[in-house]
Amino acid sequence: MEFILDLHVHSKYSRGTSHSMDLENIYRFAKIKGIQVIATGDFTHPAWFNEIRKKLEPAEDGLFKLKNKLAKKQDKTLPAIIKKKSVRFILSAEISNIYSKGGKVRKMHNVILAPDFKTVSKINNKLSEIGNLTSDGRPILGLDSKKLLKITVNSNPLTMLIPAHIWTPWFSLFGSKSGFNSIEEAFEELSSNIYAIETGLSSDPFMNWRLDQLKNLTILSNSDAHSPLKMGREANILNCKPTYKNIIKTIQSNDKRMIGTIEFFPQEGKYHCDGHRKCNVVFTSEQTKKHKGICPKCNKPLVVGVNYRVGELADEKSNYKPKQHKKVEYIIPLLEILSELGGFKKPGKKVMRDYEKLYSVLGDEFSILRKVPIEKIKEAGFEKLAGGIERMRKGQVHITPGFDGVFGIIKVFENNTQAQKYGGQKNLFE
Repeated sequence: MEFILDLHVHSKYSRGTSHSMDLENIYRFAKIKGIQVIATGDFTHPAWFNEIRKKLEPAEDGLFKLKNKLAKKQDKTLPAIIKKKSVRFILSAEISNIYSKGGKVRKMHNVILAPDFKTVSKINNKLSEIGNLTSDGRPILGLDSKKLLKITVNSNPLTMLIPAHIWTPWFSLFGSKSGFNSIEEAFEELSSNIYAIETGLSSDPFMNWRLDQLKNLTILSNSDAHSPLKMGREANILNCKPTYKNIIKTIQSNDKRMIGTIEFFPQEGKYHCDGHRKCNVVFTSEQTKKHKGICPKCNKPLVVGVNYRVGELADEKSNYKPKQHKKVEYIIPLLEILSELGGFKKPGKKVMRDYEKLYSVLGDEFSILRKVPIEKIKEAGFEKLAGGIERMRKGQVHITPGFDGVFGIIKVFENNTQAQKYGGQKNLFE
C-alpha cells in the first residue's frame, strides 16, 4: 500500500506554533492534505503527552488513531470525497540539543520516533532529569546528541533518532554556524544507529546525495509544520503496510518500499542562499566566495546558506545525480498557487474559499497537485489552476531564492499579468 508520511510537526505547546495545532486539527488537515500517517510531535511535553494519551487509541501495530467520537465530529465537517480516508498518528518529538563538543558550541535539532506510550514515558522520565520539559514543546536540553541517541535506543530498540533539517545554519547536524562535518563527529561509535537524515526545506535529496557519507542513508523530507496549513509541505512516500515496525524497517533498510520524497523547490527554503537580511543582500555561493563571506553593505559576515555549506562538504559536483535514485517530486503548496493566480501575496478569505471548493470537488491536496489529470481539473471548471499545476509538474517555475531567514518565492508564472490572463478567466472559478 502506497501512502504519504509526515514525521515532523509541532503541537500548540511549541513556541511560534499556532494554537490550532491540536490533535483534532492535525487529523482534519491530514485528510485535507492527503497524509495517511502523521506525527504527533512534542511527546516530551507533559500536557501534550497527556492529551495524546487521552485522545488517541491504538490502531495498527505501533500507530494510533483519533478516538471515534472526536473523529466523527471532524468528519462531519469534511466533504465526502476525503472524509472516508484514514489517518494514523505516529509518536514523535523534536529535541533542541545545545552543548559543547570538540571545543565548539553545538546546536542540533533531532527528531525521535517511538512505538508506544511506555517507551515515551521512559524517554520523558530520563530527559526530565536533564532539563525542563514543560517550557516548550521542543525542549532545549544541554545534552550531547550522542547521549540523546543512547537514551532513545536504550528505551526501546524500535525507537529511531533522525537528525532534523540537517543543513539549517543555526540548529542542525551540518549547520554552518554550529554543526559538525560528519555524522561520526557528532555520534561517534553510535553512528551506525543513524539510518536517516531529514533534508529540511532548503535542501533536496540531490543536494544530499552529493555527500558520500549520506549516499547509503535514507533521505527523508518532512514539513516541520507549526500550523495545520503547513502540514505536508514536504513528505515521504512509502509502499508497505502502514505499521510502526514496517515504517521503521523501511527507513532502516532504505529498500524499494521507500519510494521517495515530496519536496519544496529547495530555493524556496529560507536558508538556501547566502545573504544578509538587514542589508537585503542575497548571494550565490560564487558571489560569497568572491566577497570572502563579507556583506558589501555593512562589512559584517554573511549568513552562509545551505547550498554553500553542501558545497563545502560535498564529494560530488553540483550537477550530480545518482544513476539510480528514489523518486523526487517537487510541489508548490496549493494555497501558494491559488494566491498567485488571484494576485494575492498571502492566502486570504477568498483564497481559502477557493481552496475548500477545490478539495471538495477534486479530493485532497496531494492528489490535486500530483495525480489528478490536468484535463479533469479543467473539466471541473478550474482551467487557470490547471495551467498552473501543469507548469509546476513540468518544473516550469520562476524562482527568487530564500536567504538569511527569508523564504524564497516560487511562481508558476513570470508576473501577475501573465497569471491573470492565463486561461482567459477573469476569476479563478468563473
